[in-house]
Amino acid sequence: MMKRLLLFNLATDADDPILGFTTAWINALASRMDAIDVVTMRVGRLAVGANVRVYSVGRELGYSEARRFIAFYRILWRLLRANHYDACFAHMQPLFAILGAPLLKLYRVPITLWFAHGAVTRRLRLAERLVDHVVTASAESFRIPSPKTHIIGHGIDTDQFAIPFTRENQERTRFTLVSVGRLNPVKRPDVLIDAVGLLRQREINVHLRFIGDVTNGAYLELLRERVTQAGLDDAIEFAGPLGFEQIAGAYHQADVMVSASQTGSIDKVILEAMACGLPAITSNEAFVPVLKPWEPLLLMPPDDPAALAERVASLMALSSAERDALGRELRALVVRDYGIHQMIDRLMVVLLRA
Repeated sequence: MMKRLLLFNLATDADDPILGFTTAWINALASRMDAIDVVTMRVGRLAVGANVRVYSVGRELGYSEARRFIAFYRILWRLLRANHYDACFAHMQPLFAILGAPLLKLYRVPITLWFAHGAVTRRLRLAERLVDHVVTASAESFRIPSPKTHIIGHGIDTDQFAIPFTRENQERTRFTLVSVGRLNPVKRPDVLIDAVGLLRQREINVHLRFIGDVTNGAYLELLRERVTQAGLDDAIEFAGPLGFEQIAGAYHQADVMVSASQTGSIDKVILEAMACGLPAITSNEAFVPVLKPWEPLLLMPPDDPAALAERVASLMALSSAERDALGRELRALVVRDYGIHQMIDRLMVVLLRA
């Protein structure tokens, strides 16, 4: 019997710096389903399988919220009348899960919501009541106690995010730190800046590269001013966002991934960096059980630039062979516990359960 999946997505765009990974997820699901229909808030460059159809509610066209609301129901109603669906998967889309629930229940389509963030909103609470299952990356990534919750890990494309063949032959004159993700206060980029300042005071030659867009231009200016006042203009670079397919290359050009984020959920970019063999220093509490074997090197207290500086210095003190060995161990962890194919296998069990 033909298996067909309805998928709600926030953005379906292979170049999106944040959500580009969903293309790999869609294609991995497509290899296990006969057909997938994607209803997305926004569409960009499509690189999906032949058995995938994508329908946008028009945010990329500048449609108003009311017009997108109408477009959603028009698309969903047409798809449900034309096709039988075995399941609906709402990826980071509690809104679409809520809006679609009445029609989906009418057509007896079970809904599985993916959510991976520390925030708990009224919208999320309502979605949890309406869906059949919730899947998430870790216990910290979905904080509503619910019997519907299934922890399935993240799905990292470990073919795209892999150790480069040339890393051990690269000769760099300075130690490069990289931070990937949107620049906003919850990610605490100020902690990273202050840590670089402490390292430079010790005459340790490090360079920090921020990769990602900003949610607030005024906040970026505050960070730039902080950098200038600390005399770190030559040490810190605000590179802006990169296309999703370029991010692995940024990890390959760095020595350490650094994150002072306090989102409280498993951060996908840290796992991507680790898959590239890059040591990752983080204060995110969700990584305490993940990185426990390397706690003295890779885990740090929140809001502690001095602790971050010490861990960077400790990693710098390792030989290239020791850092490479650490990178291989971290990649092996990601491949084993967070690889895309293992995660999709676990997701399929949940999707087809109801």
